Amino acid sequence: MTRTWRFGIALVSALLAPGASYAVDQAIIDAAKREGSVTVYTTLVINQLVRPMGDAFQAKYGVKVNPVRADPGEIIRRVIDEAKAGRPQGDIFDGTTPAATLKRENLVMKYLPESASNLPKEFVDPEGYWAAMYVLVSTPSVNTELVKSGQEPRSWEDLLAPRWKGKMVWSSGSGSTGGGGFVALVMRELGEQKGRDFLKRLSQQNIASVPAATRQVLDQVMAGEYEIALVSSVHQVLASANQGAPVKWLPINPAALSLVTTSVARHAPHPNAAKLYMDFLLSDEGQNIFRENFYIPASRNVKARDPRALPDGKDFRGQFFSPEEIDTHIPDWQRAFSEYFR
Repeated sequence: MTRTWRFGIALVSALLAPGASYAVDQAIIDAAKREGSVTVYTTLVINQLVRPMGDAFQAKYGVKVNPVRADPGEIIRRVIDEAKAGRPQGDIFDGTTPAATLKRENLVMKYLPESASNLPKEFVDPEGYWAAMYVLVSTPSVNTELVKSGQEPRSWEDLLAPRWKGKMVWSSGSGSTGGGGFVALVMRELGEQKGRDFLKRLSQQNIASVPAATRQVLDQVMAGEYEIALVSSVHQVLASANQGAPVKWLPINPAALSLVTTSVARHAPHPNAAKLYMDFLLSDEGQNIFRENFYIPASRNVKARDPRALPDGKDFRGQFFSPEEIDTHIPDWQRAFSEYFR
């Protein structure tokens, strides 16, 4: 039984188990209301998710949410620079890597809200510094106007066909959802030597590298600038397709699985508002906002809107990368990416 298969089954089983009920500490609510606002450093799309989440939170508690959109590396640099200057601004942050990196820098508060009890234990830092908001599933996606049904690549080997040369794109960013993340997935799945052999062949396909977030890369594919996004977030594809965009994700095995986590900054200017917001993100109400936008909720109480997007470890497999693993190995993945694709 492979690690991939085991994790896929464990993931589905964990999300099917019932969660618990709880009550938010009234003292935290009262203190958060006195603080009045919370500044969120977020990797999420503002209009798609952050604004409706913030509006619902403010309507419930009267605390204003001030979002600052940035990529994971930018969030890490911002928090570290603010701490060095003695002027922290962010109260809470999210992403696939910031929690692990900033935990190592001693810039994360050790805190988990009661709502974290509704998450599978695999989705919560055992030391209490982060909790998952949702499961990030990354696969290739295609423009359905340029790639007709039945013509889509079904495997990595299919991506090597002359048909796709110069027609594919990915993000060149330093996060795990760009080209470096694809390199990591290939090496994990195929092993060092076979993985490098495949990457060498793939490098002949003239893949476009865009210095932008994965969401922006997907936008370019939907606009017809490219036919295939090699790395796309399944929830973003589903949300766009639901609005009529010509795009669909491809269940090419394996998908890359990771957790998008949330943490309270150790020196948060509004610590109680941050704690309350973290609780809201993981609550049934917050998790349903994720669900409505096609994200795969981390809570056992809220099921994915499209369950096909969740690898089952059988027909649709996933390779899982933990926050700590991503934090440790991103430099290696980026070096390999530069070796073959720059």
